[in-house]
Order: sequence, then C-alpha cells, then structure tokens
Amino acid sequence: MPSEIVPTMAVDRLWRCYVNAGFVDGTPVNELAGVWIHEVSHLLRDHHGRAERLPAQLQGDRARVNLAQDCEINDDLVADGLALPRDHIRPATFGLPNGLLFEQYLPDIPAQPPCPRCGSGVYGGVEPWDLGPDGAATSVSPTEADAIRRITADAIRSHQRTRGSVPNGWRRWADEVLEPTVDWRQVLAGNVRQAVAWAGGAVDYTYRRPSRRSASQATVVLPSLRRPVPCVTIVVDTSGSMSDDDLAEAMAEVAGVLRDIGIRGNRVTVLSCDAAVHVVQHVSRAEELEFSGGGGTDMREGITAALAQPQRPDVIVVLTDGFTPWPDEPVGTRVIAGLIGGDPPPPPSWIESVRVND
Repeated sequence: MPSEIVPTMAVDRLWRCYVNAGFVDGTPVNELAGVWIHEVSHLLRDHHGRAERLPAQLQGDRARVNLAQDCEINDDLVADGLALPRDHIRPATFGLPNGLLFEQYLPDIPAQPPCPRCGSGVYGGVEPWDLGPDGAATSVSPTEADAIRRITADAIRSHQRTRGSVPNGWRRWADEVLEPTVDWRQVLAGNVRQAVAWAGGAVDYTYRRPSRRSASQATVVLPSLRRPVPCVTIVVDTSGSMSDDDLAEAMAEVAGVLRDIGIRGNRVTVLSCDAAVHVVQHVSRAEELEFSGGGGTDMREGITAALAQPQRPDVIVVLTDGFTPWPDEPVGTRVIAGLIGGDPPPPPSWIESVRVND
C-alpha cells in the first residue's frame, strides 16, 4: 500500500507492505522485484519474532538488527541471481562470511550505522506508517503466516529435488521449517520441571502441623495438608566413553533448572557411576561436583543405588551416552535420560529421553 512517510519499502508484522511512490518511480523494475522479495523474506524468516527473542539490550538497537537481518537474506538473493539496488547490504559489506543467521552476524555489525528501515515486521516495535491491527488493509494472522512459511518451504524443497539450484540459506531455512530442531536445553529443562512438579503435587496429610480448623473442634485434632519438596537424584555416567565437555554442560543445565525451581542442598544427590557407583554427593552448585570412574558402563547400578538411598528420590536424571544396560522394567520412580554424544541408542520406552548435542 502506498505511504508518503515510509522511506522506501517496508513490511509490518501483519504481512502488509508499505511502499513510497517516489522510490518505486526511481527504481528499475528488476531491482524493485528484488527489494519486494527481500521484504517478503524478512516475514518468511520470522525476523520480527526472532528479534523479540534477543536480549533486551539488543532489541532497542533496531538499525544493527535490521542490517544483520539484511545480511542473512541478501547473500541468498544474490546467489539466486536477483537484482538489488547498488547500495544493498550484504555480509561482505562488513567483511563477514556468507551463509550465517542474523543472530550470528549481529555482534560484528558496527554500532549505529546508516540503515534503511525495513519495518516493524523486521525488527519488532511499531513504525509511524503502520496501520495497526485494526487498519483497513487485509492482514495475515500468525496461523496463516505459519501456513505460508510451510507451503513456501515445501516448494523450495521440491525445487531442490527436481532442479538442485536452491541457495544454501534458503535450503537451510526450508529444512528448519519442515523439520524444526529443538534446543536440547529447553527439552531437558522442560522434562525436569514437569517431573518435579508432578512429584511435588503429591499432597498428603500430616499431624506435625495441625489444621487451623482444629481450633473449632473441642476433642478432635485435624491434620493439615502438606506439599513435600521433591528429592532428585542425578546419576552421572563417568565411564571412559563420556565427553567431559558434554557431560559438564548437561550437568550444569540440570543443576541450573533445579536451582531455579528451588531444589538444592540435601534435596539433590549426585551419583558417579560407570560399572559401579563410586561417589555419592549432596550438592548445591554444579562447581561442587567431583566425578570418579572411567571403566565400563552399567546405569542399572546407578539407578539401583539411587533407589536404595535413605530418602527415595522422586525423580532420577541419568546423564549417559546411552551405551549401557538399563533395568528391564519400570522402577516405580520417574526416570529421565539425558543422552550425550553423536548417536546414542535409545533407552527403554518407559524412560523419558532427551538428546543432548550441539
């Protein structure tokens, strides 16, 4: 839609495109088509959604965010043979390599450079030319936007299969849309939180603190309800096949989740185990961990030792490369396996598993 205040061409988060008539008159048709595809690419790659997930101090620097996003797009458009204005931004403008995501380009973009404004559909926020959600123009809902992304990604993949001439950035984007990868940290944290919440929901009665309603009963002492703080045991595979770096990262992630939800001290026990259990520790920080082992692998020993503790755990987290025997049947306690390494074999179906990788 035409706008006298938009500098050149811009999009908003509702997939509406604003165009300055003077810019259109002064731009060759082939370059104008390239700019239009550039703006649509911002929407297809969900740049405004990704920008809003940046750290707060970076979200406000819209010029740098816009330039980093232009770098992510324009190398693919040029590789695809599209014409762009002579002053278009690309990774080489800043001495950077092609093929990266804008989040990777952003740290190397200089502060406050001159920049075209591609709109709120690029870096978030609101621009003065935006019509808003109640504007007269047709808009695209988030559900429709996701459908458009999937249809486009499927078309790119089909073109790649038949002609094999899709730029690497577009191919990578299409693969991510159709087969999204999930950060293992989020999955592992979500599973641990869910298991702890489930265990913490086991409300029971106790006479240690009588119910307040007992005051109204002359001869009867009523119990009160209590919600126990769950106990968590982490079984760490310290056999020779484990990578120290992967193990340390996974351990820190689990410890961080437990700390955030208030479980620490004697409510967290860590067992070092290869073919046998070597060290039992109560820890409050990941830095306190000391691992022993280095021999074979048998996580059955670690799980058995966890269950035999004086305070039976409500949740057991096993960090292992997966090359281990497992108990033949459920053990009566929720077990989560963090599988570390390139190609770990799956545990039994009754054990929740998360692939820990880069």
